[in-house]
Amino acid sequence: MSHADAAVDPVVRKAAAWSWRLLTIFAAVLALLWVIVKLEVIVVPFLLATLATAFLLPAVDLLTSRGLLRGAAVAVVLLTAIVGMGGIMTFVVFQFIDGAPALVEQVTKSIDGARIWLTEGPILHLSSEQINNVGQTAIDALKNNQAKLTSGIFSTAGALTEIITGMLLALFTLIFLLQGGRDIYAFVTKIFPASVRDRVRDAGRAGFGSLIGYVRATFVVALVDAVGIGTGLAIMGVPLALPLASLVFLGAFVPLVGAVLTGFVAVVVALIAKGWVYALIALGLIIAVQQLEAHVLQPIVMGRAVSVHPLAVVLAIAGGGVTAGIIGALIAVPTVAFLNSAVRVLVAADPAAAEAEQLAQAGEVAAAAVSDPDPALATDGPPGAADPER
Repeated sequence: MSHADAAVDPVVRKAAAWSWRLLTIFAAVLALLWVIVKLEVIVVPFLLATLATAFLLPAVDLLTSRGLLRGAAVAVVLLTAIVGMGGIMTFVVFQFIDGAPALVEQVTKSIDGARIWLTEGPILHLSSEQINNVGQTAIDALKNNQAKLTSGIFSTAGALTEIITGMLLALFTLIFLLQGGRDIYAFVTKIFPASVRDRVRDAGRAGFGSLIGYVRATFVVALVDAVGIGTGLAIMGVPLALPLASLVFLGAFVPLVGAVLTGFVAVVVALIAKGWVYALIALGLIIAVQQLEAHVLQPIVMGRAVSVHPLAVVLAIAGGGVTAGIIGALIAVPTVAFLNSAVRVLVAADPAAAEAEQLAQAGEVAAAAVSDPDPALATDGPPGAADPER
């Protein structure tokens, strides 16, 4: 140690050493996020395909274990999923088309009622001319910004092209992950030194097991939310009950906030269509369903393997939303769940025991994950994590 270093207080030296290391890590994280943002057209479809793989892979492995060829099993599962989702979406769209006229009529009545209250009510006493001036001002604003609106339409068309491209990329990625993802993962992990390769593969297996548990549990929770809220809306006679229930189902895939925000749309529709009383009943229904989710479904269905502290969930959703919007909020929590289990295995003194514990907590058969003689049929790791070639 030089004389100058010796003259510096040890606490300051340690703080400086920690500082430059933390700054280096922070710079690396920023660089990674920058690359992800620049390649989001590729990264987002890949991540969505990985989530779909976690949901469909157990079914493909089950059919394969029953003697069906791997390619045929992938085709059966994918076609079933596509036909099922297509049928549900078609039914929802027709329900929306059938219920939209009634909702438009209710909106018209609400606007007329609001106009009457503004002109004849006990508070404002606005004149019809003032109300018409407000409407004309809105129309003039639309005309003055017509060029911007037109450019926005072209921008939307470009965004639609990106969405279609992303969907096709996600579909192709999903097919290859279901068909030979285990081999892909085994090949990718060869970049790690042989001394740590087994530990990395064990970590990936444990992380993917948690991801499978998360996707399954989230699907169940979203389905319960949608059925509960949709049934209540249908009983109250609220228009578009089924489309609103489908919206709640999709929103529930964003933990904590998704079902609440989409449920608020149902409250607004109930307010417009049926009045304040039904809106308050709808709000109470949503609160009751959320309480059921928080105190029964989350602890029982999610399990300890994918239980992440609520603060971590909120921060992950906020960070994902800021970085990549709705898609970022959607993939933030499963990413945290994956890393939570993978990092525990990476830093564990006994990776095999830690992996078995994580898989058992995720609801998977830990013994099959560790010692299955036919790793090609394992469903508890990334496609390829159980490849016998170490």
